[in-house]
Amino acid sequence: MHIEPGIVDATKIGLSYATAIGAFALTAKLSFDHIKDSSITSLLIKSILAIISVFVFFEVFPHHSIGVSEVHLIMGSTLFLLFGLAPAAIGLALGLLAQGVFFAPFDLPQYGMNVTTLILPLVLMSYLAKKIIKPKTAYKDISYAQALKLSTSYQAGIVTWVAFWAFYGQGFGAENLASVASFGSAYMLVIIVEPLADLGLLALVKNISMFQNSNYISSRVFFAEDNT
Repeated sequence: MHIEPGIVDATKIGLSYATAIGAFALTAKLSFDHIKDSSITSLLIKSILAIISVFVFFEVFPHHSIGVSEVHLIMGSTLFLLFGLAPAAIGLALGLLAQGVFFAPFDLPQYGMNVTTLILPLVLMSYLAKKIIKPKTAYKDISYAQALKLSTSYQAGIVTWVAFWAFYGQGFGAENLASVASFGSAYMLVIIVEPLADLGLLALVKNISMFQNSNYISSRVFFAEDNT
């Protein structure tokens, strides 16, 4: 999900700085809430694990340029379920930055757009999670249908933001419409894979007792009350 260079030119890119500042401010608040509920150690450890995971997702996992952006297996719902909202947001922001600095410097001018596109759908997905997963349900016990709803909402949010940047930068011409449509069609295929990955990783983690009551994995994975 990296917006292609030139989709939004220098005369319009200022909007992405504003939206990125909003995403960073939201992440800072989520981080503060996490520290209040748990500890700064918990936030740091989970965030580091999320950053490493995101870097692997972007740089190691298969990714292809299609239409106006790249299609990645971002695993946003997986990061949320395993590490919690704040660490997942930090992981997406800094993992994306690390990938750009070390491997794709041509993507750095688009960083504001890309980080907005990753974080805001994550936050919206977290609100949906509260609606579809009952408070008395640990994440290790969620169903495929619940995982599918989370993944679908996150991927749909990403596609919506990518479409916004594309239309904002290039207008509604036939060629741009076709590029957005091809990206959206390809990207939604991720929905087939991500829920299976969510359930598989949750099943793996819940059988490793060392992760319970640790700073490595969100306690909501194992317990109904979320005190990550």
